[in-house]
Amino acid sequence: MSKKGILLCGHGSRKATGTAAFKNLVKILTQRYSTYEVDYGFLEFNHPLYEAAVERLYRRGVREILALPVILFAGAHAKNDIPYELNTIQSYYKDLQIKMGSPIGVHASLLELAKKRILEQAQLQEGSNDFSQDCLLVIGRGTTDPDANSDAHKLMSMLWEGMGFKFGTVAYSGTAYPDVKQGLDLVGQIPFNRIFVVPFFFFTGILLERIYEQTSLHLLNEKAKIICTDSFNTDELLLRIFDERLEEAKSGTGNMNCQLCKYRRQIVGFEQEVGKEQIGHHLNVKGILFEEEEKVGENSKGIGVKLKKMLGL
Repeated sequence: MSKKGILLCGHGSRKATGTAAFKNLVKILTQRYSTYEVDYGFLEFNHPLYEAAVERLYRRGVREILALPVILFAGAHAKNDIPYELNTIQSYYKDLQIKMGSPIGVHASLLELAKKRILEQAQLQEGSNDFSQDCLLVIGRGTTDPDANSDAHKLMSMLWEGMGFKFGTVAYSGTAYPDVKQGLDLVGQIPFNRIFVVPFFFFTGILLERIYEQTSLHLLNEKAKIICTDSFNTDELLLRIFDERLEEAKSGTGNMNCQLCKYRRQIVGFEQEVGKEQIGHHLNVKGILFEEEEKVGENSKGIGVKLKKMLGL
């Protein structure tokens, strides 16, 4: 009987700290799903690529892979890039089946985790848990897909009303509008006691560090106290969502929202996207920052590895 495997589908980071944090999640989930063969891969920058990770699983006797996107919302990465990569890889193997699960998405546990991060900072600052005179500013990654961006807005709205904030809104670290500075400028026009900046990110990395840097610069000009929360990281609340996504992948019920998907329906302003070909767009940066020792069949002591390390590649 063939083994079952889990492929954790990461995006990739240009920061070693971001890659290390992802690998820590892999370690935790490998222990959590001990009855499976667990491996991981990246869309861009880092190695192993998905193709190499699938090859490793196949060599270990895996013939059914449950692919779990380590992605918060169903934007282009979850709808296009990852399925494109996995479909291409599966075509290389006649006896291999890859089932893709859903990204994290709007989930009650994610809402609880965001609340937990806010309360942690409120306690750390020795402040009140009364948020009636405070502002909530959720920072999303930002995508070109309005469906994915709306997920950040929905979670923000539920936090705003559920925790009793005076006002809440969303800004983005890239791609979507407004950006972090513009979001801070916007909420700075209204008098608040505190502004809670809540990044919706798994781990640290360039984007998260940029958010903290922009927030620190903004502190110089604002009267309100600006408080940033930590990333979600590997909290148990997040791990439970992965448990659910794994079960959905197994049963084939891990469907994404197609009702408001710009690739399936005519959405206002995105009519030209309907029926667009599913294709990845990370081909130019796949594995450019790879770790040679993680390549399939690579000799970590070989001359090629030593040369690249000398050159800083």
